[in-house]
Amino acid sequence: MENRHINSQQGTYAAPHTQTSTGISADTTKVLRNTYTLLAMTLAFSAVMAGVSMAVGLGRGASLLCSLGALALIWLVLPRTANSSKGIAVVFAFTGLLGLSLGPILNYYLSLSNGGSIVMQALGGTALVFFSLSAYVLTTKKDFSFMGGFLFAGLMVVIFGMLGMFVASMFGVEVSAFSLALSAAIVLLMSGLILFDTSRIVNGGETNYVMATTALYLNIYNLFTSLLHLIGAFNDE
Repeated sequence: MENRHINSQQGTYAAPHTQTSTGISADTTKVLRNTYTLLAMTLAFSAVMAGVSMAVGLGRGASLLCSLGALALIWLVLPRTANSSKGIAVVFAFTGLLGLSLGPILNYYLSLSNGGSIVMQALGGTALVFFSLSAYVLTTKKDFSFMGGFLFAGLMVVIFGMLGMFVASMFGVEVSAFSLALSAAIVLLMSGLILFDTSRIVNGGETNYVMATTALYLNIYNLFTSLLHLIGAFNDE
């Protein structure tokens, strides 16, 4: 049986673009609905897998392997399957692996005296930032595509900064202050990407809800882990 297509613009009959009461076309509304539905499901699945990882006491080495496996899926497999039903399975595998990779981090913070408060603050902050920025774009329908070049440059800076920090730590160089600065930069970068990615959906730049879900999930994941690091540091942990 042939794979069903995910892209809402594909099909044998091209219906005219109708506007809903919100001023967003019917096709875009469908992409938004499918994206947020799949995003909610993958976030829940990721949370379950994080719980499993915490329960079995997954080690840091295994956590790193899960992260690398998730990266392999998103770079090598997802682009080939995003327009078919297989893409949904890949997204669940990707988010499940990242959920597993969170286990050691969460266990570390929860072992601290006020670790539960730190994790809840990070979760609350992530939810507040995501819903606020998403609501702003959905309400104003503002096009944030002009931020693309800036966000790409910021992403490159963050990646090279992380590589530099990793190399420095191997030689025993103290990088605590730089690590905090990097986490703060990631929070700002992910906030910008939430605006950018949501805007692309609203304005028709992204019509594949599998790819849209993956982008938003990554924004949320990186935002949460960076906030967790910052809040933990501010609590002297």
